[in-house]
Amino acid sequence: MSAIDRFAERARSVERTIVLPEGQDPRVVIAANKAVDEKVVKKIIVLGTEAEIAAACKEAGVTERKFETLDYMASELLQQFADQMYEMRKAKGVTPEKALAMVSSRIYFAAMMCKNKLADGLVAGSIASTADMLRAAFHCIGTAPGIKSASSCFVMDLASPSPAGDDVLMFADCGVNPNPDADMLVDIAMATSNTYRALIGKQPKVAFLSFSTKGSAQNEILEKITAAAKKFADKVAAEGLDILCDGEIQADAAIVPSVAKAKAPDSPLAGAANILIFPDLNAGNIAYKLVQRLAHAQAYGPVLQGLAIPLNDLSRGCSAEDIYGEIVITVCQTL
Repeated sequence: MSAIDRFAERARSVERTIVLPEGQDPRVVIAANKAVDEKVVKKIIVLGTEAEIAAACKEAGVTERKFETLDYMASELLQQFADQMYEMRKAKGVTPEKALAMVSSRIYFAAMMCKNKLADGLVAGSIASTADMLRAAFHCIGTAPGIKSASSCFVMDLASPSPAGDDVLMFADCGVNPNPDADMLVDIAMATSNTYRALIGKQPKVAFLSFSTKGSAQNEILEKITAAAKKFADKVAAEGLDILCDGEIQADAAIVPSVAKAKAPDSPLAGAANILIFPDLNAGNIAYKLVQRLAHAQAYGPVLQGLAIPLNDLSRGCSAEDIYGEIVITVCQTL
Protein backbone atom coordinates (compact mmCIF):
# COMPACT_ATOMS: atom_id res chain seq x y z
CA MET A 1 0.00 0.00 0.00
CA SER A 2 1.41 3.40 -0.99
CA ALA A 3 1.89 6.21 1.49
CA ILE A 4 -0.94 8.18 -0.09
CA ASP A 5 -3.29 5.20 0.28
CA ARG A 6 -2.44 5.06 3.98
CA PHE A 7 -2.90 8.81 4.34
CA ALA A 8 -6.26 8.49 2.58
CA GLU A 9 -7.43 6.11 5.30
CA ARG A 10 -6.66 8.82 7.88
CA ALA A 11 -8.34 11.48 5.74
CA ARG A 12 -11.55 9.46 5.64
CA SER A 13 -11.76 9.66 9.44
CA VAL A 14 -12.67 13.36 9.23
CA GLU A 15 -14.97 15.46 7.08
CA ARG A 16 -13.17 18.38 5.49
CA THR A 17 -13.83 20.86 2.69
CA ILE A 18 -10.95 21.67 0.33
CA VAL A 19 -10.87 24.52 -2.18
CA LEU A 20 -9.06 24.21 -5.53
CA PRO A 21 -8.69 27.67 -7.12
CA GLU A 22 -7.40 26.63 -10.54
CA GLY A 23 -10.60 25.32 -12.10
CA GLN A 24 -9.40 26.15 -15.59
CA ASP A 25 -6.88 23.28 -15.37
CA PRO A 26 -8.07 19.85 -16.61
CA ARG A 27 -5.82 18.12 -14.09
CA VAL A 28 -7.63 19.89 -11.25
CA VAL A 29 -11.10 18.68 -12.20
CA ILE A 30 -9.85 15.10 -12.55
CA ALA A 31 -8.29 15.27 -9.07
CA ALA A 32 -11.42 16.89 -7.62
CA ASN A 33 -13.62 14.08 -8.87
CA LYS A 34 -11.23 11.44 -7.57
CA ALA A 35 -11.12 13.04 -4.11
CA VAL A 36 -14.91 12.84 -3.91
CA ASP A 37 -14.97 9.30 -5.31
CA GLU A 38 -12.38 8.15 -2.77
CA LYS A 39 -14.31 9.85 0.06
CA VAL A 40 -11.22 11.64 1.38
CA VAL A 41 -13.16 14.91 1.58
CA LYS A 42 -16.59 16.03 2.64
CA LYS A 43 -16.66 18.52 -0.22
CA ILE A 44 -14.44 19.96 -2.95
CA ILE A 45 -15.01 23.52 -4.18
CA VAL A 46 -13.44 24.38 -7.54
CA LEU A 47 -13.11 28.07 -8.47
CA GLY A 48 -13.74 29.29 -12.00
CA THR A 49 -16.32 30.52 -14.44
CA GLU A 50 -18.76 28.03 -15.90
CA ALA A 51 -17.02 28.39 -19.27
CA GLU A 52 -13.59 27.68 -17.74
CA ILE A 53 -14.73 24.65 -15.82
CA ALA A 54 -16.77 23.27 -18.72
CA ALA A 55 -13.72 23.59 -20.99
CA ALA A 56 -11.46 21.92 -18.41
CA CYS A 57 -13.92 19.05 -17.95
CA LYS A 58 -14.24 18.57 -21.70
CA GLU A 59 -10.47 18.41 -22.16
CA ALA A 60 -10.13 16.06 -19.18
CA GLY A 61 -12.94 13.79 -20.31
CA VAL A 62 -14.91 14.47 -17.13
CA THR A 63 -18.58 13.98 -17.95
CA GLU A 64 -19.97 14.09 -14.41
CA ARG A 65 -18.95 16.76 -11.92
CA LYS A 66 -18.83 15.44 -8.38
CA PHE A 67 -17.47 18.71 -6.99
CA GLU A 68 -19.01 22.09 -6.29
CA THR A 69 -18.06 25.15 -8.35
CA LEU A 70 -17.85 28.83 -7.50
CA ASP A 71 -17.45 31.72 -9.92
CA TYR A 72 -15.44 33.81 -7.49
CA MET A 73 -15.46 37.01 -9.54
CA ALA A 74 -19.26 37.00 -9.54
CA SER A 75 -19.54 36.01 -5.88
CA GLU A 76 -20.90 38.35 -3.21
CA LEU A 77 -17.95 37.14 -1.14
CA LEU A 78 -15.55 39.15 -3.30
CA GLN A 79 -16.37 42.54 -1.78
CA GLN A 80 -16.63 41.03 1.70
CA PHE A 81 -13.12 39.63 1.34
CA ALA A 82 -11.86 42.93 -0.10
CA ASP A 83 -13.19 44.83 2.92
CA GLN A 84 -11.62 42.29 5.23
CA MET A 85 -8.28 42.44 3.41
CA TYR A 86 -8.27 46.22 3.66
CA GLU A 87 -8.76 46.07 7.43
CA MET A 88 -6.04 43.42 7.72
CA ARG A 89 -3.47 45.24 5.57
CA LYS A 90 -4.26 48.97 5.74
CA ALA A 91 -1.42 49.51 8.20
CA LYS A 92 0.86 48.20 5.44
CA GLY A 93 -0.43 50.82 3.00
CA VAL A 94 -3.07 48.70 1.28
CA THR A 95 -5.93 50.83 -0.08
CA PRO A 96 -9.50 49.57 -0.64
CA GLU A 97 -8.76 49.41 -4.36
CA LYS A 98 -5.57 47.42 -3.79
CA ALA A 99 -7.41 45.08 -1.42
CA LEU A 100 -10.02 44.36 -4.09
CA ALA A 101 -7.29 43.68 -6.63
CA MET A 102 -5.58 41.28 -4.21
CA VAL A 103 -8.67 39.17 -3.49
CA SER A 104 -9.53 39.14 -7.19
CA SER A 105 -6.65 36.68 -7.49
CA ARG A 106 -7.90 33.08 -7.41
CA ILE A 107 -5.28 32.11 -4.85
CA TYR A 108 -6.02 35.02 -2.50
CA PHE A 109 -9.78 34.46 -2.81
CA ALA A 110 -9.35 30.78 -1.90
CA ALA A 111 -7.06 31.65 1.00
CA MET A 112 -9.68 34.08 2.30
CA MET A 113 -12.26 31.28 2.08
CA CYS A 114 -10.02 29.28 4.40
CA LYS A 115 -9.55 32.21 6.75
CA ASN A 116 -13.33 32.59 6.97
CA LYS A 117 -13.81 28.85 7.60
CA LEU A 118 -15.58 28.27 4.29
CA ALA A 119 -12.91 25.70 3.53
CA ASP A 120 -10.48 23.75 5.69
CA GLY A 121 -7.54 23.85 3.30
CA LEU A 122 -6.33 24.89 -0.14
CA VAL A 123 -4.36 23.15 -2.88
CA ALA A 124 -3.02 25.08 -5.88
CA GLY A 125 0.10 25.74 -7.91
CA SER A 126 -0.49 23.72 -11.07
CA ILE A 127 -0.64 27.16 -12.75
CA ALA A 128 0.25 29.67 -10.02
CA SER A 129 3.86 30.10 -8.90
CA THR A 130 5.21 29.16 -5.49
CA ALA A 131 5.77 32.87 -4.85
CA ASP A 132 2.06 33.51 -5.49
CA MET A 133 1.17 30.75 -3.06
CA LEU A 134 3.47 32.03 -0.33
CA ARG A 135 2.24 35.61 -0.64
CA ALA A 136 -1.35 34.47 -0.25
CA ALA A 137 -0.40 32.29 2.71
CA PHE A 138 1.41 35.09 4.55
CA HIS A 139 -1.09 37.85 3.74
CA CYS A 140 -4.28 35.89 4.38
CA ILE A 141 -3.50 33.05 6.76
CA GLY A 142 -0.26 33.59 8.68
CA THR A 143 1.72 31.12 10.74
CA ALA A 144 0.50 28.71 13.41
CA PRO A 145 0.76 29.65 17.10
CA GLY A 146 4.32 29.30 18.37
CA ILE A 147 5.87 29.26 14.88
CA LYS A 148 7.30 32.38 13.28
CA SER A 149 8.61 30.91 10.02
CA ALA A 150 6.61 28.96 7.45
CA SER A 151 8.50 26.19 5.69
CA SER A 152 8.03 23.12 3.54
CA CYS A 153 8.78 19.44 3.59
CA PHE A 154 8.80 16.61 1.10
CA VAL A 155 7.12 13.35 2.00
CA MET A 156 9.45 10.69 0.64
CA ASP A 157 7.63 7.42 -0.06
CA LEU A 158 10.59 5.06 -0.34
CA ALA A 159 10.72 2.25 -2.91
CA SER A 160 12.30 0.04 -0.23
CA PRO A 161 12.44 0.61 3.54
CA SER A 162 15.26 2.50 5.20
CA PRO A 163 17.81 0.46 7.22
CA ALA A 164 15.68 1.21 10.31
CA GLY A 165 12.55 -0.10 8.58
CA ASP A 166 10.77 3.17 7.70
CA ASP A 167 9.08 3.36 4.33
CA VAL A 168 8.25 7.07 4.65
CA LEU A 169 10.72 9.81 5.60
CA MET A 170 10.24 13.57 5.68
CA PHE A 171 12.88 15.97 4.32
CA ALA A 172 12.82 19.67 5.30
CA ASP A 173 13.19 22.41 4.27
CA CYS A 174 13.48 21.67 0.55
CA GLY A 175 11.44 24.44 -1.00
CA VAL A 176 11.00 27.69 0.94
CA ASN A 177 13.84 29.00 3.16
CA PRO A 178 17.19 29.39 1.35
CA ASN A 179 19.45 29.82 4.37
CA PRO A 180 17.57 29.42 7.66
CA ASP A 181 19.21 30.51 10.90
CA ALA A 182 19.11 28.41 14.07
CA ASP A 183 15.72 29.71 15.20
CA MET A 184 14.22 29.08 11.78
CA LEU A 185 15.62 25.53 11.81
CA VAL A 186 13.83 25.01 15.14
CA ASP A 187 10.57 26.18 13.54
CA ILE A 188 11.17 23.91 10.54
CA ALA A 189 11.78 20.94 12.83
CA MET A 190 8.67 21.64 14.90
CA ALA A 191 6.45 22.13 11.86
CA THR A 192 7.77 18.96 10.23
CA SER A 193 7.18 17.02 13.44
CA ASN A 194 3.58 18.21 13.41
CA THR A 195 3.23 17.22 9.74
CA TYR A 196 4.73 13.78 10.44
CA ARG A 197 2.37 13.10 13.32
CA ALA A 198 -0.64 14.28 11.29
CA LEU A 199 0.20 12.04 8.34
CA ILE A 200 1.86 9.03 9.95
CA GLY A 201 0.47 9.11 13.48
CA LYS A 202 3.77 7.99 15.04
CA GLN A 203 6.53 9.54 17.14
CA PRO A 204 8.66 12.05 15.20
CA LYS A 205 12.40 11.31 15.31
CA VAL A 206 14.26 14.41 14.17
CA ALA A 207 17.85 14.57 12.91
CA PHE A 208 19.62 17.90 12.33
CA LEU A 209 21.98 16.89 9.52
CA SER A 210 25.51 18.05 8.85
CA PHE A 211 28.89 16.74 7.67
CA SER A 212 29.84 16.22 11.31
CA THR A 213 28.54 13.90 14.03
CA LYS A 214 28.61 15.23 17.59
CA GLY A 215 31.75 17.30 17.20
CA SER A 216 33.70 14.99 14.87
CA ALA A 217 34.55 18.12 12.84
CA GLN A 218 34.89 21.77 13.71
CA ASN A 219 33.82 24.57 11.39
CA GLU A 220 31.87 27.81 11.78
CA ILE A 221 29.20 26.60 9.34
CA LEU A 222 28.24 23.95 11.90
CA GLU A 223 27.41 26.51 14.57
CA LYS A 224 23.82 27.17 13.52
CA ILE A 225 23.13 23.42 13.26
CA THR A 226 24.43 22.63 16.72
CA ALA A 227 22.61 25.65 18.13
CA ALA A 228 19.35 24.63 16.45
CA ALA A 229 19.65 21.04 17.70
CA LYS A 230 20.18 22.24 21.28
CA LYS A 231 17.35 24.79 21.13
CA PHE A 232 14.99 22.21 19.71
CA ALA A 233 15.95 19.60 22.32
CA ASP A 234 15.42 22.18 25.08
CA LYS A 235 12.00 23.08 23.63
CA VAL A 236 10.97 19.42 23.42
CA ALA A 237 12.02 18.85 27.05
CA ALA A 238 10.43 22.06 28.36
CA GLU A 239 7.09 21.34 26.67
CA GLY A 240 7.12 17.61 27.37
CA LEU A 241 6.73 16.74 23.70
CA ASP A 242 6.83 13.15 22.46
CA ILE A 243 9.65 13.77 20.00
CA LEU A 244 13.16 12.29 19.76
CA CYS A 245 15.88 14.54 18.35
CA ASP A 246 19.61 14.81 17.88
CA GLY A 247 22.23 16.83 16.07
CA GLU A 248 24.55 17.71 14.64
CA ILE A 249 24.64 14.31 12.98
CA GLN A 250 25.66 12.84 9.64
CA ALA A 251 23.01 11.27 7.45
CA ASP A 252 24.31 7.72 7.76
CA ALA A 253 24.40 7.94 11.57
CA ALA A 254 20.87 9.34 11.48
CA ILE A 255 19.21 6.58 9.44
CA VAL A 256 21.43 3.48 9.70
CA PRO A 257 21.33 1.74 13.12
CA SER A 258 24.67 -0.03 12.65
CA VAL A 259 26.43 3.22 11.75
CA ALA A 260 24.78 5.00 14.67
CA LYS A 261 26.25 2.42 17.05
CA ALA A 262 29.73 3.27 15.81
CA LYS A 263 29.44 7.04 15.30
CA ALA A 264 26.80 8.10 17.82
CA PRO A 265 26.26 5.31 20.36
CA ASP A 266 24.51 7.66 22.78
CA SER A 267 22.15 9.17 20.21
CA PRO A 268 18.46 8.89 21.19
CA LEU A 269 17.70 8.35 17.50
CA ALA A 270 19.73 5.11 17.38
CA GLY A 271 19.89 5.42 13.60
CA ALA A 272 16.11 5.50 13.20
CA ALA A 273 15.42 9.14 12.29
CA ASN A 274 12.25 9.63 10.26
CA ILE A 275 12.61 13.42 9.81
CA LEU A 276 15.76 14.88 8.26
CA ILE A 277 16.37 18.60 8.78
CA PHE A 278 18.83 20.05 6.27
CA PRO A 279 21.03 23.07 7.01
CA ASP A 280 19.92 25.01 3.92
CA LEU A 281 17.85 24.84 0.77
CA ASN A 282 20.78 23.72 -1.37
CA ALA A 283 21.27 20.57 0.69
CA GLY A 284 17.57 19.79 1.11
CA ASN A 285 16.59 20.29 -2.51
CA ILE A 286 19.56 18.32 -3.83
CA ALA A 287 18.94 15.47 -1.39
CA TYR A 288 15.26 14.97 -2.15
CA LYS A 289 15.84 15.02 -5.90
CA LEU A 290 18.68 12.48 -5.65
CA VAL A 291 16.56 10.12 -3.55
CA GLN A 292 13.62 10.61 -5.91
CA ARG A 293 15.58 9.99 -9.10
CA LEU A 294 18.20 7.45 -8.05
CA ALA A 295 16.33 5.51 -5.37
CA HIS A 296 12.98 5.76 -7.20
CA ALA A 297 11.17 7.27 -4.23
CA GLN A 298 7.87 9.03 -4.73
CA ALA A 299 8.27 12.63 -3.53
CA TYR A 300 5.11 14.44 -2.44
CA GLY A 301 5.46 18.17 -2.01
CA PRO A 302 6.52 20.75 -1.32
CA VAL A 303 4.07 20.41 1.55
CA LEU A 304 3.79 23.87 3.09
CA GLN A 305 3.76 23.80 6.88
CA GLY A 306 3.82 26.01 9.91
CA LEU A 307 0.71 27.84 8.64
CA ALA A 308 -2.40 28.45 10.71
CA ILE A 309 -4.48 26.70 8.01
CA PRO A 310 -3.14 24.12 5.53
CA LEU A 311 -2.28 25.58 2.14
CA ASN A 312 -0.30 23.42 -0.24
CA ASP A 313 1.69 24.12 -3.34
CA LEU A 314 2.02 22.03 -6.50
CA SER A 315 4.67 21.72 -9.15
CA ARG A 316 3.50 23.21 -12.42
CA GLY A 317 4.45 19.90 -14.04
CA CYS A 318 2.20 17.92 -11.67
CA SER A 319 -0.23 15.23 -12.72
CA ALA A 320 -3.86 14.87 -11.64
CA GLU A 321 -2.64 12.06 -9.36
CA ASP A 322 -0.16 14.44 -7.73
CA ILE A 323 -2.96 16.94 -7.08
CA TYR A 324 -5.09 14.20 -5.53
CA GLY A 325 -2.15 13.27 -3.28
CA GLU A 326 -1.78 16.86 -2.11
CA ILE A 327 -5.52 17.01 -1.36
CA VAL A 328 -5.16 13.94 0.85
CA ILE A 329 -2.12 15.40 2.62
CA THR A 330 -3.92 18.71 3.16
CA VAL A 331 -6.86 16.96 4.78
CA CYS A 332 -4.52 15.05 7.07
CA GLN A 333 -2.80 18.27 8.10
CA THR A 334 -6.09 19.40 9.66
CA LEU A 335 -6.07 16.45 12.09
